[in-house]
Amino acid sequence: MTPLPYPRPPTVHVPIDHYSAVHLATTHAREMAVRCGMEASWPDRAAAVASELASNLDKHATDGIVYLQPLPMGEGLEILAVDRGPGMAELQRCLTDGYTTTGTLGTGLGAVGRVATDFLIRTEVPEGTVTSARISAVGGTTAPGTGMVCLPADGEQECGDGCAVFETDGGLTAAVVDGLGHGEAAARATRSALHVFRDMSDQPLPDIMRSLHRSLRRTRGAAVGLVRLTPGGVEFCGVGNIRLCLLSVHHVRRRLDGRPGVVGWNLPTPQVQTAAVEPGQILLAHSDGIESRWSHDPSPFLLRLPAELLPAAVAHRHRRSRDDATALSLTGLR
Repeated sequence: MTPLPYPRPPTVHVPIDHYSAVHLATTHAREMAVRCGMEASWPDRAAAVASELASNLDKHATDGIVYLQPLPMGEGLEILAVDRGPGMAELQRCLTDGYTTTGTLGTGLGAVGRVATDFLIRTEVPEGTVTSARISAVGGTTAPGTGMVCLPADGEQECGDGCAVFETDGGLTAAVVDGLGHGEAAARATRSALHVFRDMSDQPLPDIMRSLHRSLRRTRGAAVGLVRLTPGGVEFCGVGNIRLCLLSVHHVRRRLDGRPGVVGWNLPTPQVQTAAVEPGQILLAHSDGIESRWSHDPSPFLLRLPAELLPAAVAHRHRRSRDDATALSLTGLR
């Protein structure tokens, strides 16, 4: 398997607004699998998974969309399907081969579960359904407990946002970067920041932020949020419109915002905010391409989603389509 270039490409999103979009999602899945270095029969398997998920959206769902992207960590492909209803009243029956409500063979979700290395699905009537199928051709980790989406603004080929997460001593260290504006110039700033972050991810967060500032001086600059998750707690060092939300199953427990400034132009003194995190609790960091109001009155369905599904669901419901949008989630460590 050929390693994917770093930083990884943004999320491909395919609205399933017509039956012809099923074929488009299938084609993108095959192309993304090849781009991720998957060989032999794996691109065809990825295409089959995308076809099944997109077909279900076309037949049963409202406002369905398929997201395709490299795995958050490791090598492989993730295919996500999200909709806004009506949800599945009998999920276990829907996962059983032979069950159908439209006269088809009824093997879709069961087949997806067999092909995928990891398969997650959550549904609620009338809220909707969120599904993730992660495929790793090499049998490696599919990064359980993490999730992300990185979406370009409508009409843009380049994405000015980006994110990455790495294992560091005792935990995980992540970055969410939002290059100012959008398009190629914003993407160039973000790529530069993520290259520096990769090489320094095990350093103290203020040191990383200062190094990012130096590297971005000849760019248009960026908003940056750095997150370090260890057993029992999280550190957050942010500049600009990056927000970190700590969630429980009942409410948003805490919001941490970046300090005013632009990395690369006017860096404030980097400050680290800390918070306790219990095992299994979810953290979501996002750029301002995700409307901040989502966290003030989130639906119970969103709060109960695992980290693998949360970014796609939040982006689908609360993304600003005229701006780049990134969301990254982590699960509290034991």
